[in-house]
Amino acid sequence: MAWSASSTRFAVCTADRVVLLYDEQGERRDKFSTKPADAKVRARGMAFSPDSTKIAIGQTDNIVYVYRIGEEWGDKKVICNKFIQTSAVTCLLWPAENIIVFGLAEGKVRLANTKNNKSSTIYGTDSYVVSLTSNVSGRGILSGHADGTIVRFFFDDEGSGESQGKLVMHPCPPYALAWASNSIVAAGCDKKIVAYGKEGSVIQTFDYSRDSSEKEFTTAAASPGGQSVVIGSYDRLRVLNWSPRRSAWEEGKPKEIAHLYTITALAWKRDGSRICAGTLCGGVEQFDCCLRRSIYKNKFEITYVGPSQVIVKNLSTGTRVVLKSQYGYEIDEVKILGKDTLLLGDISSNKLSEVAWQGSGGNEKFFFDNENVCMIFNAGELTLVEYGSNDILGSVRTEFMNPHLVSVRINERRQRGVEENKRLAYLIDIKTIATVDLAGGYNAGTISHDSKIDWLELNETGHKLLFRDKKMRVRRA
Repeated sequence: MAWSASSTRFAVCTADRVVLLYDEQGERRDKFSTKPADAKVRARGMAFSPDSTKIAIGQTDNIVYVYRIGEEWGDKKVICNKFIQTSAVTCLLWPAENIIVFGLAEGKVRLANTKNNKSSTIYGTDSYVVSLTSNVSGRGILSGHADGTIVRFFFDDEGSGESQGKLVMHPCPPYALAWASNSIVAAGCDKKIVAYGKEGSVIQTFDYSRDSSEKEFTTAAASPGGQSVVIGSYDRLRVLNWSPRRSAWEEGKPKEIAHLYTITALAWKRDGSRICAGTLCGGVEQFDCCLRRSIYKNKFEITYVGPSQVIVKNLSTGTRVVLKSQYGYEIDEVKILGKDTLLLGDISSNKLSEVAWQGSGGNEKFFFDNENVCMIFNAGELTLVEYGSNDILGSVRTEFMNPHLVSVRINERRQRGVEENKRLAYLIDIKTIATVDLAGGYNAGTISHDSKIDWLELNETGHKLLFRDKKMRVRRA
């Protein structure tokens, strides 16, 4: 099973090699058959491309197929890549554009490049690959092997300095393997869940070996934010949640469903709101993942899907934005508890910003009049945050909090030879206007007037200024 990166498509590959495509409400919208060599062939891994228009499927007939499924329901399905291997494909990931990673029965972990249609070996072992998983960013992978070995590989370690190669020897084959944001979680037939640190040391162990009702753990999945892990076994899903305050995993109440049978596949929706579980008997169960949910002024639905991830949905339009702390801080009432960062989301454009912020007891005043920029006034200072950017656009001192006395223009009319055109006009005092080039980070000039100014506006390019004084006289500069 697999969710698309856009969270709008959900794919299930059945034992008879048919891929069923569902929308996010769980309604079946499409299907297509795979191309096996014979009736005994099974799919062992499936993943969506990062742009959600393709699906890769690894099969036991030693082939990885890539199908182009299109952008709309009902689009023609065509094979756009075919990678022939020397042994059966056992698991598969698609962590980055043009890069598919898969494990083989002979122990190799290989990479397939969809751009040049070539495959190569990342590393080789002598033990069957039982599981593959990636970190939250998709720039690192873990492989679990039948002899208990867990191997780590980075395409880019993002400056972490963490080691590559054999990381740990798990006591049994780690069929259930998940790479969370703070540790690696592995489980298997010994009925123990072990959390390992960044260099393979054991952090925590959850031992169910004396529980006669528990069976072996078969699969695991980490939430998109890496704050939770779900582990499947027989008739049961166990949930671990990371506690930032305790710096430890806490076990939630297990989800027990009689006659569900063995969990064979787990797929977490990319926005974190749902998880799907597939069973050995062919059933697919969908679960809502929600710490809490609230309605704001009957206009917005706010869903807390993890300690550091919140989905804000516009009830009238259906549009939504996922607020996610890239630093892993907890979000409480859509505020960072540590008061180290400020999260801003524009629902219409689905742009998210997270900037460093010095808290001031909640005395900030926010103005959202400008479609590109949020204006924040606090203690005589105006701060501008451009939606989609994680850096503060600019900050100036002013005592005039009226948005009619501030004008911001962000790339509103493209000019030849100018890549970034970002301008600000504001009042230094009641009779003096200052203009700032935000892209260059310098003051562009000041305009002094003989009367009190009560309104100002830059033109689209930010090179002309119109303002009005208290005597209702309009001036252009």
